[in-house]
Amino acid sequence: MSQPLTLARPYARAAFALSRGDGPDQAGRTEQWSHALAFAARVAADPQVHALLGHPQLAPGDAVTLLAADGSDETFARFLTLLADNRRLSLLPEIAGLFQELRADADRVVKARVTTAGELPAAELESIRMALRQRFGREVEIETAIDESLIGGALIDAGDVVIDGSLKGKLARLRTALAN
Repeated sequence: MSQPLTLARPYARAAFALSRGDGPDQAGRTEQWSHALAFAARVAADPQVHALLGHPQLAPGDAVTLLAADGSDETFARFLTLLADNRRLSLLPEIAGLFQELRADADRVVKARVTTAGELPAAELESIRMALRQRFGREVEIETAIDESLIGGALIDAGDVVIDGSLKGKLARLRTALAN
């Protein structure tokens, strides 16, 4: 069986294309689709709902009613119906995640996770944001995390780029260099 992300990718791209639409009346639909997909993904990820979605006697219309948030547009309901017809509703969490990545890319935003041994002052966090903005040429959204095992420094994960400036990482590289 193929990986869930591989199966979800074409659906996420299709959802993103549908959400972008054409014309001035389509403004804001990407955000609406983002919220609708996030809601559907949360519902589909629930263990009881997940088991129900796999049941062969569940009608596609019933599945769409279960997963569509109040106020979802007709196009979104048709998208969910397509997923139900193809037995792909279980992929909704992956589809929603990939949709968010496509949206961030279109909005020219890079999401970065900064992990440090302790709390970073706001000024240092802003300095990291500015350096990443200069490196990527895009706006940067930063999420912070604390991992005391890093000892000091920071580990920055921004998509395909990982910058390990932690003392733990430096010690590991030094250990490898000394072993060779």
